[in-house]
Amino acid sequence: MNPAEAYNVCCRYHGKRVRITCKDGKVHHGTITKIDREQVWILPDRQFGGYGLGFWGFRRPGFGVGIALGFITGIALAPLFFF
Repeated sequence: MNPAEAYNVCCRYHGKRVRITCKDGKVHHGTITKIDREQVWILPDRQFGGYGLGFWGFRRPGFGVGIALGFITGIALAPLFFF
């Protein structure tokens, strides 16, 4: 997934629980709280190993974990995979 596609998908799922897969194989579960053209921030989901409280993103302030859009290989709605 290229950064432009990732940005558009993140905008569509803003405020929703998602599962994001990165190029290094890491999987992040949480709610999208902020998006810009370089990164997406998610509030980690405590149920799936996240902190559940959030913290400042990388490089720029934002609530949650910052993930570079160019590093994302897949985004899916979390409720579709977890009940």
